[in-house]
This record gives sequence, structure tokens and C-alpha cells, in this order.
Amino acid sequence: MASSLQGRLPINEDVLLMQKGTLMRKVRSKSWKKLRYFRLQEDGMTVWHARQAGGRAKPSFSISDVETVRGGHESELLRNLAEEFPLEQGFTIVFHGRRSNLDLVANSVEEAQIWMQGLQLLVDFVTNMDQQERLDHDWFQRGDKNQDGRMSFREVQRLLHMMNVDMEQEYAFQLFQAADMSQSDTLEGEEFIEFYKALTKRDEVQELFENFSADGQKLTLLEFVDFLQEEQKEGDHASDLALELIDRYEPSESGKLRHVLSLDGFLSYLSSKDGDIFNPSCLPVYQDMTQPLNHYYINSSHNTYLVGDQLCGQSSVEGYIRALKRGCRCVEVDIWDGPSGEPIVYHGHTLTSRILFKEVVAAVAQYAFQTSDYPVILSLEIHCSREQQEIIAQHLIEILGEQLLTSTLDGLLPTQLPSPEELRRKILVKGKKLRTLEEDLEEEEEELESELEREQEAGLPLEGQAEPETPELSPRSKDKKEKKSTPIMCPSLSALVVYMKTVSFHSFPHSREHYRFYELSSFSETKARRLIKEAGNEFVQHNAWQLSRVYPSGLRTDSSNYNPQELWNAGCQMVAMNVQTAGLEMDICDGLFRQNGGCGYVLKPDFLRDTQSSFHPERPISPFKARTLLVQVISGQQLPKVDKTKEGCIVDPLVRVEVFGIRPDTTRQETSYVENNGFNPYWGQTLCFRVLVPELALLRFVVKDYNWRSRNDFVGQYTLPWTCMQQGYRHIHLLSKDGTRLHPASIFVHLCIREGLDGDES
Repeated sequence: MASSLQGRLPINEDVLLMQKGTLMRKVRSKSWKKLRYFRLQEDGMTVWHARQAGGRAKPSFSISDVETVRGGHESELLRNLAEEFPLEQGFTIVFHGRRSNLDLVANSVEEAQIWMQGLQLLVDFVTNMDQQERLDHDWFQRGDKNQDGRMSFREVQRLLHMMNVDMEQEYAFQLFQAADMSQSDTLEGEEFIEFYKALTKRDEVQELFENFSADGQKLTLLEFVDFLQEEQKEGDHASDLALELIDRYEPSESGKLRHVLSLDGFLSYLSSKDGDIFNPSCLPVYQDMTQPLNHYYINSSHNTYLVGDQLCGQSSVEGYIRALKRGCRCVEVDIWDGPSGEPIVYHGHTLTSRILFKEVVAAVAQYAFQTSDYPVILSLEIHCSREQQEIIAQHLIEILGEQLLTSTLDGLLPTQLPSPEELRRKILVKGKKLRTLEEDLEEEEEELESELEREQEAGLPLEGQAEPETPELSPRSKDKKEKKSTPIMCPSLSALVVYMKTVSFHSFPHSREHYRFYELSSFSETKARRLIKEAGNEFVQHNAWQLSRVYPSGLRTDSSNYNPQELWNAGCQMVAMNVQTAGLEMDICDGLFRQNGGCGYVLKPDFLRDTQSSFHPERPISPFKARTLLVQVISGQQLPKVDKTKEGCIVDPLVRVEVFGIRPDTTRQETSYVENNGFNPYWGQTLCFRVLVPELALLRFVVKDYNWRSRNDFVGQYTLPWTCMQQGYRHIHLLSKDGTRLHPASIFVHLCIREGLDGDES
């Protein structure tokens, strides 16, 4: 196994030197900097570390855990230590999910370059590896305890426990002997792959295959079309789709030529993105992106600078990088007066650490549009003196440059908010503003006219005369209106707020009478919930013409989250989450924004975009289309162990299906548990859900490890919008608590949606 993969490893001088090992400094903080000996293992897939060369080593990370490698200049921590270590000798290993970065300092620039280039080469190789090949290799490495490149039966028994398999020793030995073609009493290379295939045989898929296959050997084109139409609900395009899928998933060339699908091809299809529960047509940007901003849910982050709790947690630029890379389009910046005239960002009146505002802006400039081209909103909470507000405005203008939106798109007074499409690759400032947009535009026009008059009087050429003096640079300290507003507000900063002026909320009638479409209010979760109960329909109508932002209660000092669903039900666009905290609430948030290219904008249902809407989230009535969903939970595949430290412990899995939507639709049901089988548990149980407003519903599939002594332990989950769900036989590929893929863990289900609320579970 090891040799077959090593033959394909991209071996170059960098990788060979990494395999010899390097003594480097591991840095956690200004005070924690310790020498560690790092070495890439012979498999080229794992890095181990020890206190010194030849010392007792332990695993540090796997190449498949690594997202990217950054230079020392990009590390906030290493920049703070620039006087101690040259930045060129430092680098940062960034991992998938919420795992902390690993900052390392080499003894020379050359050594740092060797590790940076070598790691990136291996990361690219693993990214392009076939998933099954990566899986075979991972299990082989974990089972081959003495790392000799082959596996004895004793090692196989240990591996079975690691894989969550409770199998009779006699049957396991039969599979082992059948795969040991060389009769060496060990498995290596292709032998292990054959053993693994025998282990992962899917009886329930074979039975389904034989139900549609006349000869039990293959599915003809017509038989496969029948399956796609009857079970997968693919409709009229099933014939064309069948040809595409056979060409894509049938492993044999003769099968492709004859337009037939073998059992291996059928399983490949069911395990692919085409056989996934999530509709592939919802993966790219598929929604209309030309509607006003207030017609979309916007992926929003609260206290983005925090990577821990709200009282003593660490403030870090990394919080912004992670939020933007996961698709957040609204990030929050709390700004306070800092030493040496430089504004700082932290959670005021707490012990959280502090970072420079200009470093936050630089990170936003670099990462704003790496995941999505659609606009980023900087939600500024200003607690600064007027002098430092001037610095804030200066940094925004100079660092963001062309990305920063500084005036209306065409210089004219709009009648509605612009669309995400119109604001592509633009960064908007949200905050307080001294005056109205109308007054700003009126002054710009007057300034332009007087500038033109001066140029004409001086006889200057009129080239570029249509370019007005940018409002953010024009002095307004003498403006009379400034005195009526907040006296400490800086005019140059105020001018950068264009479409996102924050105002206090008094009541819905007050907002309709006194506020404009580009003004928005923020609500605590408690106040927003109360308004939904007391005036749910008015809240819906309010959110159809104006933006709303909801933020977590100040009592959530542990950075916990609230359920965003009930706020989305009322059409609230920016429901800000503590994205650093994993859990159910973030699963729901990630589930909604998984669609539409993960671009951070999701179009609200039409009844939440109508200012005359009669919809009330607490009391829904027709014409909404009620549906019944039947979920048959069939089987599970290779579920991970909850406690990996207990080698002999095997999970007792059960599946819980949860629906989140309006209050009457929010419910959950679960299967019974299967004892001692995390490898291929079979349930075969059907759950029935009646849903009044499917347009707002999200489904969450959770696998738990049954524990009669305490709460069942979390194994994995997957959450998606009802509108993105495919019917028929589908695999659900599970995610960890952190939101990273738990490949190859999945559950196999059959889904059927019926009109109305009458459900028959037979």
C-alpha cells in the first residue's frame, strides 16, 4: 500500500530534506517559543515532532489537515516578534476548520523556504488525490502499527476496532486470507485494497440494484432511466441524465460503450455529488442576484475579531480571515482609541487582547473576495475620539482603495438599495452618519459646480470635469448640521457611510414615517424575538424595505450562539453569529449559506420580500404549500469513533432527523440505536414530517452514539435547506462538529416529498 502511493508522491529535494527533519522554533505567543524537531514521515503524508532529534516523537499533523501555508509576513503573531526573528524565517501552517494555526520559525530563510514549498507541493498533491485512494492510504497508515509497509492479522484486528467494526475473528480471518494472494500472512499494496473492498461491500445497495436489474449483473439504459424517474424523481430529462451518469461513473470502457451500468458504477453514482442529498444545481450561484440588498439573507459575523470568549478571549486578525474565507459578508469591528494615535480593535471594557485597526483593514483588503465576489459590509462600532476617527477614515481610504464604496453607484440619489450584482467586489461601511444621503449628494453637487466655476474663471482646461471632489476628503467641520447631530462624529468618516446608515429603532410606524431605505437598525436577539411575537407581520413588512441586523445577547459571554432560524422567519437579513463557536446554531447557519455558491447571499422567499405581505412567522396561513416528508433511514457507512483514545470502544449509532423552520414545523425524530456497529449499521426505519412552510425549512441529520448514562455523544451531522434537497436514494456525507468533512462517514437514506399534510409511512 505504502509503496504504491510512494511511487506517485511528488518527491523533490525539498521533500527529501523534510524527511530528514529540521529543528525549528514553535511559537504560540510572545512568551511561549520552544524548539521542536519536525520531520516528514516516509509516507509523505504525516509530520511528527519531538523535543529534539532522536527524541520520542508523536504525530503533529497530517498533510490532509492542511489548508494552506503562509509566509511570516502574513502572520499576526510573527509580525509582533519581528525584532526577535526575521520574518523571512517564519511561516504559518493553516488547518481546515477551527483548529489553531501553527507558527514556526526556521533557523534560516533557506530552511523556511524548503518547508513552505515542500508542504504546499504535498498539499496540492493530496487535494488532487482520488478520495478512495486517500482513504485506503489513511487506514493503512493507521493500521500498520510498526510502519513496515505491510499488515499482519494482529494489526488488522486492531484496525477493525479503530474502524468501528465489531466482527467475529473467524470471519475477519477468512477475509484476510482471501486477500492475502501472496500467502505471506501479511497484506500489502493491492492486497489491502482487496481486503478493504470486501470489508466495505454494501448488501443494501446490491439489493436495490437487483430490484431494477433483470439479470442482476447490470442496469441497461432503460432500467437505469426507470430508476432515475421512479425513485430519484429526475423527471423528463432522465434519459439524457442516464447517459451522462453512465459515462461519468461506469468504470469499464465496454460498459460505457454498451450504455450499461455495473454494480460498481451504480455505487459510484450513489456515492457521488449526483447521488448526494444536496442538489448539485444549488451548488453554484443559481439565484437572481440583481434584487435590492434587503431581499437577501446575508452571512454575518458578530465580534469578528474574537477567536474565544467575550471577556478574556484573544482578539486576532485571524478572526477576520476565517470569517471571510467561510463566506461571511458582514463583519464587525469594535474600534477604540489606541496608543500612539493608532485606533485599536477589541471588546471594550473587558480583558480581551487588542489588535491594530489598520491590520484588520489590511486583512479585509486581502481576503474580502477570495471566497465570494459579492459585497462585504464593515459594521463599524466607533468608540473613538474625533482625532482617531480621522485616522480610521484615512486607513479605510488608503488601504482599501478602489474596493471601498465612497458614493452612490451613479452619483445620483437612489430609490432602493443596490443589488449584490451591482456591488460586486465592493466594501461598504455600515455605521453612524452625520446627515442624510440626500444632503451629502446635494453638497457634492454644489461643490462640483463651484469647482467648475473656479476652473473656468482661471481658464483651466475642463478635462475630467465630471469627476466630483470625493466627499470623504472634503472638509465639513463647519457644516451647521453637524452641530445638530453627534458633535464628536468626524465628517470624513461619516461621508464613507453611503447605503448603510445606522439609526435607533423606536417602532415600526416610526420607521415607516421617519426613516429611509438606506437606514437600518440593530436589534438584540431578545428584542427581536419579542417583536416577532408582538408584531410578527409588521416585522416581515419592515424587512421587505429596510435592512435589519440582529446580534447575540450581551449575556453570552462564552461566545455561544442563538438559533438564527426564528429571525430568518421574520425576514431579518443580517443575523450575526459568533462564527468561532461550533455547534447546532452554526450548523444551521452554515446549512442555509451552503447553497448559492457559498457566496454569502441567499434570496429570501417571495412572501418575505413583499412590503404588503400577510405572512406572520408565528401564525402562518395559506397560500403556503404544505408538504409531507418521508425519510427512510437505511444504513450508515464508516462512522468515526467518538472517543479515539479507547481502542476497544465501538459506537452504538442512532440517527436523529431535525426540521427547523416556523415554530409548528420545528421538530425532531430519531431511529433506534444499533449496538456495537459504527462500520455498517443498518436501521431501515421511516420517519414522517409534516411541514407547513417548506420554503423556510432546514433539515439537519445528526448521528449520535447512544449512551444510557448521559446525553448521547455527537458523531457527525449535515444540514441543508429543504429547497436544495434531492428526493430518492441519497447519501448524506457527514461533517464534524467543526464543519469539516468526515470522509468517508455517511448515511444512506430514501426521501419522498408528498403534497399536503397526509403522510403514509408504509
